[in-house]
Amino acid sequence: MTSELIFVGLGLSGTGGMTVSALEALRECDKIYGEFYTSSVIGAEVSDLEKAIGKKINILYRADVEEGQSVIEDARQMRVAFITAGDTMLATTHVDLRIQAKYAGIPVRIFNGVSIFSAAPTAFGLQPYKFGRTVTLPFLEMNYQPKSPYDHIMENKKRGLHTLILLDIRAEELRYMTAKDAIEWLLAGEEKWQEGLITDKTLLCVVSHAGAPDQKIVAGYPRDLLQMDLGAPLQSLVLPGNLHFMEAEALVDFAGAPEEIIQDED
Repeated sequence: MTSELIFVGLGLSGTGGMTVSALEALRECDKIYGEFYTSSVIGAEVSDLEKAIGKKINILYRADVEEGQSVIEDARQMRVAFITAGDTMLATTHVDLRIQAKYAGIPVRIFNGVSIFSAAPTAFGLQPYKFGRTVTLPFLEMNYQPKSPYDHIMENKKRGLHTLILLDIRAEELRYMTAKDAIEWLLAGEEKWQEGLITDKTLLCVVSHAGAPDQKIVAGYPRDLLQMDLGAPLQSLVLPGNLHFMEAEALVDFAGAPEEIIQDED
Protein backbone atom coordinates (compact mmCIF):
# COMPACT_ATOMS: atom_id res chain seq x y z
CA MET A 1 0.00 0.00 0.00
CA THR A 2 0.99 3.62 -0.57
CA SER A 3 1.99 5.63 2.51
CA GLU A 4 0.27 9.02 2.42
CA LEU A 5 -1.70 11.45 4.59
CA ILE A 6 -4.33 13.54 2.83
CA PHE A 7 -5.92 16.55 4.53
CA VAL A 8 -9.33 17.51 3.15
CA GLY A 9 -11.43 20.53 4.01
CA LEU A 10 -15.07 19.69 3.34
CA GLY A 11 -16.28 23.28 3.12
CA LEU A 12 -19.16 24.71 5.09
CA SER A 13 -22.31 23.02 3.87
CA GLY A 14 -23.58 19.74 2.50
CA THR A 15 -21.75 16.86 0.88
CA GLY A 16 -20.97 18.94 -2.21
CA GLY A 17 -18.89 21.53 -0.39
CA MET A 18 -15.57 19.83 -1.09
CA THR A 19 -13.76 20.17 -4.41
CA VAL A 20 -14.05 17.51 -7.10
CA SER A 21 -10.35 16.72 -6.75
CA ALA A 22 -10.80 16.27 -2.98
CA LEU A 23 -13.66 13.84 -3.51
CA GLU A 24 -11.61 11.85 -6.00
CA ALA A 25 -8.70 11.68 -3.56
CA LEU A 26 -10.95 10.48 -0.73
CA ARG A 27 -12.33 7.69 -2.87
CA GLU A 28 -8.77 6.45 -3.39
CA CYS A 29 -7.99 6.33 0.35
CA ASP A 30 -7.66 3.13 2.36
CA LYS A 31 -8.90 4.75 5.57
CA ILE A 32 -10.65 8.01 6.43
CA TYR A 33 -10.62 9.82 9.76
CA GLY A 34 -13.03 12.66 10.48
CA GLU A 35 -12.78 15.38 13.15
CA PHE A 36 -15.94 17.40 13.76
CA TYR A 37 -15.50 18.80 17.29
CA THR A 38 -13.89 21.99 15.93
CA SER A 39 -16.82 22.58 13.58
CA SER A 40 -19.41 20.59 11.69
CA VAL A 41 -20.62 20.52 8.12
CA ILE A 42 -24.02 22.21 7.98
CA GLY A 43 -26.77 20.01 6.58
CA ALA A 44 -24.70 16.83 6.38
CA GLU A 45 -24.51 13.95 8.81
CA VAL A 46 -21.53 11.61 8.86
CA SER A 47 -23.69 9.01 7.13
CA ASP A 48 -24.36 11.47 4.30
CA LEU A 49 -20.65 12.04 3.83
CA GLU A 50 -19.99 8.30 3.89
CA LYS A 51 -22.57 7.77 1.18
CA ALA A 52 -21.11 10.54 -0.99
CA ILE A 53 -17.54 9.29 -0.59
CA GLY A 54 -18.38 5.61 -0.63
CA LYS A 55 -16.25 4.82 2.42
CA LYS A 56 -16.57 4.55 6.21
CA ILE A 57 -15.47 7.56 8.27
CA ASN A 58 -13.75 6.89 11.59
CA ILE A 59 -14.68 9.69 13.99
CA LEU A 60 -11.95 11.25 16.13
CA TYR A 61 -12.54 13.29 19.26
CA ARG A 62 -10.30 16.00 20.68
CA ALA A 63 -8.09 13.68 22.75
CA ASP A 64 -7.72 11.31 19.79
CA VAL A 65 -6.25 14.09 17.66
CA GLU A 66 -4.20 15.86 20.31
CA GLU A 67 -2.79 12.78 22.05
CA GLY A 68 -3.44 9.78 19.80
CA GLN A 69 -1.14 8.31 17.18
CA SER A 70 -3.60 6.31 15.08
CA VAL A 71 -3.62 8.72 12.12
CA ILE A 72 0.17 8.82 11.81
CA GLU A 73 0.63 5.10 12.46
CA ASP A 74 -1.92 4.16 9.81
CA ALA A 75 -0.50 6.68 7.34
CA ARG A 76 2.89 4.95 7.59
CA GLN A 77 1.33 1.88 5.98
CA MET A 78 -1.55 3.11 3.81
CA ARG A 79 -3.21 6.11 2.20
CA VAL A 80 -5.10 7.88 4.99
CA ALA A 81 -7.38 10.92 4.87
CA PHE A 82 -8.05 13.38 7.66
CA ILE A 83 -11.22 15.36 6.99
CA THR A 84 -12.80 18.35 8.72
CA ALA A 85 -15.41 20.98 8.05
CA GLY A 86 -14.22 24.23 6.50
CA ASP A 87 -10.50 24.35 5.72
CA THR A 88 -8.60 21.64 7.54
CA MET A 89 -5.38 23.63 8.05
CA LEU A 90 -6.94 26.37 10.19
CA ALA A 91 -6.55 24.51 13.51
CA THR A 92 -3.19 24.20 15.25
CA THR A 93 -3.80 20.55 16.14
CA HIS A 94 -4.18 19.78 12.44
CA VAL A 95 -0.98 21.64 11.60
CA ASP A 96 0.70 19.55 14.29
CA LEU A 97 -0.47 16.38 12.54
CA ARG A 98 1.08 17.67 9.33
CA ILE A 99 4.35 18.33 11.16
CA GLN A 100 4.30 14.80 12.63
CA ALA A 101 3.80 13.39 9.14
CA LYS A 102 6.78 15.42 7.90
CA TYR A 103 9.06 14.01 10.61
CA ALA A 104 7.76 10.50 9.94
CA GLY A 105 8.58 10.81 6.25
CA ILE A 106 4.94 10.46 5.22
CA PRO A 107 3.96 12.26 1.99
CA VAL A 108 1.18 14.83 2.51
CA ARG A 109 -1.40 16.34 0.20
CA ILE A 110 -3.79 19.15 1.16
CA PHE A 111 -7.18 19.91 -0.38
CA ASN A 112 -8.39 23.25 0.92
CA GLY A 113 -12.03 23.98 1.61
CA VAL A 114 -14.14 27.12 1.95
CA SER A 115 -14.07 28.42 5.52
CA ILE A 116 -15.81 31.06 7.60
CA PHE A 117 -12.70 33.22 7.18
CA SER A 118 -13.56 33.78 3.54
CA ALA A 119 -17.32 33.23 3.66
CA ALA A 120 -18.11 35.90 6.26
CA PRO A 121 -16.44 38.82 4.44
CA THR A 122 -17.97 37.64 1.17
CA ALA A 123 -21.46 37.41 2.63
CA PHE A 124 -21.42 40.97 3.93
CA GLY A 125 -19.49 42.61 1.10
CA LEU A 126 -16.61 43.52 3.41
CA GLN A 127 -13.02 43.64 2.18
CA PRO A 128 -10.99 40.68 3.56
CA TYR A 129 -7.77 42.68 3.78
CA LYS A 130 -9.42 45.07 6.25
CA PHE A 131 -9.92 42.37 8.90
CA GLY A 132 -7.71 42.30 11.97
CA ARG A 133 -7.15 39.51 14.46
CA THR A 134 -9.94 36.94 14.67
CA VAL A 135 -11.45 36.53 18.14
CA THR A 136 -13.31 33.62 19.74
CA LEU A 137 -15.84 34.27 22.48
CA PRO A 138 -15.88 31.50 25.10
CA PHE A 139 -18.86 30.35 27.09
CA LEU A 140 -19.06 31.97 30.49
CA GLU A 141 -18.03 29.37 33.06
CA MET A 142 -18.78 29.93 36.74
CA ASN A 143 -19.48 33.58 35.86
CA TYR A 144 -15.84 33.99 34.72
CA GLN A 145 -15.52 36.32 31.74
CA PRO A 146 -11.98 36.70 30.37
CA LYS A 147 -11.11 40.20 29.19
CA SER A 148 -8.73 39.18 26.39
CA PRO A 149 -11.43 38.82 23.67
CA TYR A 150 -12.72 42.30 24.53
CA ASP A 151 -9.18 43.69 24.38
CA HIS A 152 -8.40 42.08 21.02
CA ILE A 153 -11.60 43.42 19.44
CA MET A 154 -10.86 46.85 20.89
CA GLU A 155 -7.37 46.76 19.40
CA ASN A 156 -8.82 46.04 15.95
CA LYS A 157 -11.40 48.79 16.40
CA LYS A 158 -8.75 51.35 17.31
CA ARG A 159 -6.91 50.46 14.09
CA GLY A 160 -10.10 50.79 12.05
CA LEU A 161 -10.15 47.06 11.25
CA HIS A 162 -13.06 44.65 11.06
CA THR A 163 -13.20 41.76 13.56
CA LEU A 164 -14.48 38.28 12.79
CA ILE A 165 -15.90 36.92 16.06
CA LEU A 166 -16.20 33.15 16.27
CA LEU A 167 -18.54 31.62 18.84
CA ASP A 168 -17.69 28.80 21.22
CA ILE A 169 -18.67 25.26 20.24
CA ARG A 170 -18.88 22.20 22.47
CA ALA A 171 -19.70 19.62 19.81
CA GLU A 172 -19.52 16.67 22.18
CA GLU A 173 -22.15 18.36 24.36
CA LEU A 174 -24.16 19.56 21.32
CA ARG A 175 -23.77 23.05 22.76
CA TYR A 176 -23.36 26.05 20.48
CA MET A 177 -23.05 29.68 21.51
CA THR A 178 -25.65 31.75 19.67
CA ALA A 179 -25.25 35.23 18.24
CA LYS A 180 -27.56 36.57 20.94
CA ASP A 181 -25.37 34.94 23.60
CA ALA A 182 -22.38 36.65 22.00
CA ILE A 183 -24.06 40.06 21.89
CA GLU A 184 -25.00 39.73 25.56
CA TRP A 185 -21.39 38.69 26.27
CA LEU A 186 -20.15 41.90 24.63
CA LEU A 187 -22.71 44.07 26.40
CA ALA A 188 -21.80 42.51 29.75
CA GLY A 189 -18.14 43.09 28.99
CA GLU A 190 -18.80 46.74 28.19
CA GLU A 191 -20.72 47.20 31.41
CA LYS A 192 -17.83 45.64 33.32
CA TRP A 193 -14.85 47.32 31.61
CA GLN A 194 -16.43 50.48 30.12
CA GLU A 195 -13.77 51.19 27.50
CA GLY A 196 -16.18 52.11 24.71
CA LEU A 197 -16.10 48.96 22.59
CA ILE A 198 -19.89 48.60 22.46
CA THR A 199 -22.44 51.41 22.44
CA ASP A 200 -26.08 51.56 21.44
CA LYS A 201 -24.89 52.62 17.95
CA THR A 202 -22.18 49.99 17.46
CA LEU A 203 -22.88 48.11 14.25
CA LEU A 204 -22.78 44.33 14.50
CA CYS A 205 -23.18 41.78 11.73
CA VAL A 206 -24.50 38.24 12.21
CA VAL A 207 -24.15 35.38 9.75
CA SER A 208 -26.03 32.14 10.34
CA HIS A 209 -25.25 28.92 8.45
CA ALA A 210 -22.58 30.59 6.32
CA GLY A 211 -22.30 28.99 2.91
CA ALA A 212 -25.48 26.94 3.29
CA PRO A 213 -28.69 27.30 1.25
CA ASP A 214 -30.41 28.73 4.34
CA GLN A 215 -27.65 31.25 5.06
CA LYS A 216 -28.95 34.35 6.81
CA ILE A 217 -27.13 37.64 7.32
CA VAL A 218 -28.31 40.52 9.47
CA ALA A 219 -26.63 43.80 10.45
CA GLY A 220 -27.84 46.23 13.07
CA TYR A 221 -27.36 47.73 16.51
CA PRO A 222 -26.94 45.46 19.58
CA ARG A 223 -30.30 46.01 21.30
CA ASP A 224 -32.16 45.71 17.99
CA LEU A 225 -30.43 42.45 17.07
CA LEU A 226 -31.41 40.91 20.39
CA GLN A 227 -35.07 41.31 19.36
CA MET A 228 -34.63 39.82 15.87
CA ASP A 229 -34.61 36.34 14.37
CA LEU A 230 -30.90 35.80 13.65
CA GLY A 231 -31.23 32.34 12.13
CA ALA A 232 -30.07 29.00 13.44
CA PRO A 233 -26.69 28.05 14.92
CA LEU A 234 -23.93 27.79 13.65
CA GLN A 235 -23.45 31.57 13.78
CA SER A 236 -20.62 34.10 13.69
CA LEU A 237 -20.36 37.85 14.25
CA VAL A 238 -18.47 40.64 12.57
CA LEU A 239 -17.82 43.94 14.31
CA PRO A 240 -16.92 46.32 11.46
CA GLY A 241 -14.16 48.87 11.74
CA ASN A 242 -13.96 51.89 9.46
CA LEU A 243 -16.22 51.30 6.47
CA HIS A 244 -15.52 52.23 2.88
CA PHE A 245 -18.65 53.75 1.36
CA MET A 246 -19.13 50.62 -0.77
CA GLU A 247 -18.88 48.38 2.27
CA ALA A 248 -21.48 50.51 4.05
CA GLU A 249 -23.83 50.29 1.08
CA ALA A 250 -23.31 46.53 0.86
CA LEU A 251 -24.26 46.10 4.52
CA VAL A 252 -27.44 48.12 3.95
CA ASP A 253 -28.35 46.34 0.72
CA PHE A 254 -27.35 42.79 1.69
CA ALA A 255 -27.86 42.61 5.46
CA GLY A 256 -30.46 45.30 6.22
CA ALA A 257 -28.11 47.58 8.15
CA PRO A 258 -29.52 51.00 9.11
CA GLU A 259 -29.26 53.39 6.14
CA GLU A 260 -27.71 56.03 8.35
CA ILE A 261 -24.40 54.17 8.22
CA ILE A 262 -24.07 55.26 4.57
CA GLN A 263 -24.57 58.88 5.59
CA ASP A 264 -22.02 58.42 8.35
CA GLU A 265 -19.45 57.33 5.80
CA ASP A 266 -19.99 60.31 3.47
